[in-house]
Amino acid sequence: MKKTVHRKEVKSAKSKPATQPKKGDIIDVSVFDLNEEGFATAVYEGIRLFVSGALPGEDVRVRITHAGRRELTGEVIRVLRPSTDRLPDPPCQRAGFCDGCPLISMRYPGQLAWKRSYVEKSVHARRSLRDVPVQSVLPSPRPLNYRNSAKLVVAGTFRSPVIGIYRRNSHDVLDISDCPLHHPLINRIAATVKDGIRKGKVPVYSPRTGSGILRYLVIRVSERHERAMVVFVTSRRSFNEIHHLAKYVRQAIPEVDVVVQNVNASEGNVILGQHDHYVSKDHAIIEEVGDIRFSISPRSFFQVNSGGARLIYDKVREWSSLTGSESVVDLYCGIGGISLYLAGQAREVHGIEFVETAVADAEKNARLNHIDNCTFESGDASELLEALHEEGKPVDLIVLNPPRKGCDRRVLETAAAIATPRIIYVSCSPLTLARDLEILAELGYRTREIQPVDMFPQTPHIENVALVVRDAAPESGARIPRKPAASDKIKKKRGTA
Repeated sequence: MKKTVHRKEVKSAKSKPATQPKKGDIIDVSVFDLNEEGFATAVYEGIRLFVSGALPGEDVRVRITHAGRRELTGEVIRVLRPSTDRLPDPPCQRAGFCDGCPLISMRYPGQLAWKRSYVEKSVHARRSLRDVPVQSVLPSPRPLNYRNSAKLVVAGTFRSPVIGIYRRNSHDVLDISDCPLHHPLINRIAATVKDGIRKGKVPVYSPRTGSGILRYLVIRVSERHERAMVVFVTSRRSFNEIHHLAKYVRQAIPEVDVVVQNVNASEGNVILGQHDHYVSKDHAIIEEVGDIRFSISPRSFFQVNSGGARLIYDKVREWSSLTGSESVVDLYCGIGGISLYLAGQAREVHGIEFVETAVADAEKNARLNHIDNCTFESGDASELLEALHEEGKPVDLIVLNPPRKGCDRRVLETAAAIATPRIIYVSCSPLTLARDLEILAELGYRTREIQPVDMFPQTPHIENVALVVRDAAPESGARIPRKPAASDKIKKKRGTA
């Protein structure tokens, strides 16, 4: 059946559509920007259109994949007028239909320019932040092959296994066992696991029937030492098949030091289960960022771009301006990366993190580096920050490194009540960063500058480091917010590394 081709384009989003496009229709549009997920944005007949595979400034022919009354989505079938930023030969042949790295068809300088513009728009949209300087993006040391970890779905059958990621909004698995974003060692391991599945006839798990064993493949790599960890996630404990698969992989790739079988019998989409069974003698690999060593276990959180992590840590260290006499609080400290990186220039560093296993990893990493002026504590960030203040301990610097949702307002209010002179905010979301910086402005703090860092080349994601200084006390006076009634339920754990 021949599809309708619409040529007419209306720029104004207020005009009513003359003809409502349908799924499968083919239309021509001009792209004017990218959204925060990396989808090109356009307007057709007054309806906003999101397109995968297009770049700003391009005229493209699009097939509609979803038609709503107020929003359309589509995919590029032909580029009519390419952007000057479009690569003639992208490094991945799946660029047109894989959503994992939507910017991979764009020249790297163009990616950096767009990311800076996106940060500026997000920040300068806030009235109190309109004059905050946003520096040029620090590029990743490796635009490709930078990912030191991968969590991959295993699908298909043992005769024809597929290792990759789910397509957007589906249960179909796209094979990316040779992904150009992965460290080369990850791709070698994935290809070898495929061979091992076929040779060993390892039953692949089927979520539809519940049969089979092997569900996921998790690979972590130490970039500095070229060593690897392989985690086979299985639906049940099955020693024989996994033992032989592990043996095959380690014989083929001697760089694999750690092999783990993780058992996950749940029906949800959480990758790792609660039980780990080590096939190898070693239980962790060692990675280094600058002069700090980290022990990486199957569950440890660690930045996927080691080179990018060093750029962030170096900027935090530079802006901290520590002299050796300061007391530092690192909120949302994770496994202690920033805490340990600052320890050599501070009198003491206190890390706070809600996840208890991350605190245990932080303490382990402090011992690994023979650092004895760091303490780590698990619990609610604002509660523990307030407790430090009540103990009369001065806080010269607070480092904030929250998850994508940003900081709870009470954390920011407590930091302002303590009147710490300097705050460094590390963020993975320009939108929540801008929101929180405006709250800090209301509380008497001024954002001096923002440094974007490209931790995730070929994707729309961008990290930022913001330097915030105490300008003046708010007119109403800063007060530590009242504790919630449930504060006694918050788990706390104190420990000195």
